[in-house]
Amino acid sequence: MDSMKRFVADFGLPRIIITLYLFALFFAAPFVGVNLPASISDTMIRIGMNGIMVLALVPMIQSGCGLNFGLSLGVIAGLLGATISIEMGYVGAWGFVAAILISQAFGAVFGYGYGKLLNRVKGGEMMIATYVGFSSVMIMSIAWLILPFKDPTMIWGYGGTGLRTTISVEGFWRHILDDFLVIQIGENFKFPTGAILVFAAMSFLIWVFFHLKIGTAITAVGSNPTYARASGINIDRMRFVSVMMSTMLGALGIIVFQQSFGFIQLYEGPLYMAFPAVAAILIGGAGVNKATLTNVFIGAALYQGILTMTPSIFNAVLKVDMSDVIRIIVSNGMILYALTRKTKVAK
Repeated sequence: MDSMKRFVADFGLPRIIITLYLFALFFAAPFVGVNLPASISDTMIRIGMNGIMVLALVPMIQSGCGLNFGLSLGVIAGLLGATISIEMGYVGAWGFVAAILISQAFGAVFGYGYGKLLNRVKGGEMMIATYVGFSSVMIMSIAWLILPFKDPTMIWGYGGTGLRTTISVEGFWRHILDDFLVIQIGENFKFPTGAILVFAAMSFLIWVFFHLKIGTAITAVGSNPTYARASGINIDRMRFVSVMMSTMLGALGIIVFQQSFGFIQLYEGPLYMAFPAVAAILIGGAGVNKATLTNVFIGAALYQGILTMTPSIFNAVLKVDMSDVIRIIVSNGMILYALTRKTKVAK
């Protein structure tokens, strides 16, 4: 009994309930006419699509900057990288690599300004980050109309200027990762080996980084700023590095997302991109000032599994599309849960 109580306390009752709920959905799938192999395949594809976006939250959480609701700024950097790569005519692996390199340059620039701003608003980072994310999306909604793009696959046909709301990456680098070393079993199961490998590789690099001196210093700043200051650590610098890392990882994450999704979504597309990532890492057990790679893996799997399975099961049983309702309940519910335990986590 004591061991069971310790397990519940360590793993967290909400995560246990969510995990059991997800397993129940998988168990029920064959009985309501849902194709289980296809559903598992969709879940794995979603994990590969969204995993790096969730991973991007770790640096800022570890440095004490909280949940990065301004992840949209990194997403915009990725969108710029993707559109410029297409404008330059790069296709295939070269186009994908070019999009990543360009996005990292923009991510570094945006992260620089973002980091400087958050260092001036200590204690209110999450609120300010939300405004930064929303305002940057709105500013770019104007920029997408006036930037001098000329590629006919991206601009509006009737006016000849301004980018379309949705741009297909078909013929450029669609599924460049998903189809790399893909494992296909039958017609319904597909394992996106390339996307999962990139997610795993980036996770390993983050793990290595946080075992280096600078990574340990960032963790110290987030865990105990007073001790970190007494140890001679430059708190502002560590926070600044974490914000830049988070922004650049967000830029990479959206490009990985695009190659799997097949489209670049501009204008208001990035507006709420941070919320699914935040919800996922919270489901995984992260707090507002502590996150691990285990939280990332568990959270991405649980969140994407729920988003895949719940609409399928509900549609089969009730003949009603519940995807948007479930997305809102899971995202906002888990964010609320984490914020209400902020004080407890910080002790």
